[in-house]
Amino acid sequence: MSDGAVLHVKGRVLVGPDDVRDELWVVGGRISYDRPAGARDVRTVEGWVLPGLVDAHCHVGLDAHGPVEPETAEKQALTDRDAGALLLRDAGSPSDTRWIDDRDDLPKIIRAGRHIARTRRYIRNYAWEIEPDELVAYVAQEARRGDGWVKLVGDWIDRDLGDLSACWPREAVQAAIAEAHRLGARVTAHCFAEDSLRDLVEAGIDCVEHATGLTEDTIPLFAERGVAIVPTLVNIATFPQLAACGESRFPRWSAHMRRLHERRYDTVRAAYDAGVPVFVGTDAGGSLPHGLVGAEVAELVTAGIPPVEALSATAWGARAWLGRPGLDEGAPADLVVYEGDPRADVRVLVAPQRVVVNGTVVS
Repeated sequence: MSDGAVLHVKGRVLVGPDDVRDELWVVGGRISYDRPAGARDVRTVEGWVLPGLVDAHCHVGLDAHGPVEPETAEKQALTDRDAGALLLRDAGSPSDTRWIDDRDDLPKIIRAGRHIARTRRYIRNYAWEIEPDELVAYVAQEARRGDGWVKLVGDWIDRDLGDLSACWPREAVQAAIAEAHRLGARVTAHCFAEDSLRDLVEAGIDCVEHATGLTEDTIPLFAERGVAIVPTLVNIATFPQLAACGESRFPRWSAHMRRLHERRYDTVRAAYDAGVPVFVGTDAGGSLPHGLVGAEVAELVTAGIPPVEALSATAWGARAWLGRPGLDEGAPADLVVYEGDPRADVRVLVAPQRVVVNGTVVS
């Protein structure tokens, strides 16, 4: 739009799950609920309106082999944008994507720096691979490089054991998490298995990615400490394929991955029922394509989370958790318009009618 243009958004504006308004205005790229005086060059968009969706676990600048060129990272960000995901928590990337912050047409990114993993205990070319005595220093480094988050690899296959196992001694993660908090950063960790969770939570971790290893023993601990989970169910759906590929070399690991997959919905529902905060993330950018945020919300509903709560996990609740505004007076106008009410049927999320970034209709 031109500098003097105004966007008039009409219909059902979902400021919150129960706060529904008839319209909003976009002036100078920001939201207003007051009709601007003397508005000219007005464009109207109409439908059911949500704040830009949140993908709280993705990887811009990363593919299955490691860092990618800026042109590929741009395509990843555009794919998320066109799917309605306008706020991305990048949960680990070896690429420098700060240039995206200068683009008014791309999603806003909250970075967690580069993954921090144990030596030879993660995907090649993804992470800093270090030993426990280096963990505090690397956490401090990534806390300074990121946007308020640090990402650890909490467990991975131990080839000698032939199964998943925790990567870090308890005292190492306790010191590292304390250092991140001292520097004002929150910490999250990749965790598939059961045995890494208690030490991480009792060490003060803020979030766990995937969390397939939650059990009736650890779910209450997560709830008591307020530790969030991002289940990435669209990624967990790939476990049977991964298990089949590893069957001949690591049969114990393969069987474990199948068990985690089989109980995935029960695990997420039990965590939600216990009061564990649950948020939407897709794990796009590794082996998965970007643009799957709507599919992940539908997966949470399949797991038994009520539709409005699953919607909040990618909209109002997720933005509040990450400390970013929604459809607030004066906030940047990042919003998505749908044909139907997403509270009634979250499947509408896969087909946005309009996407608005910083007040401009981009798709």
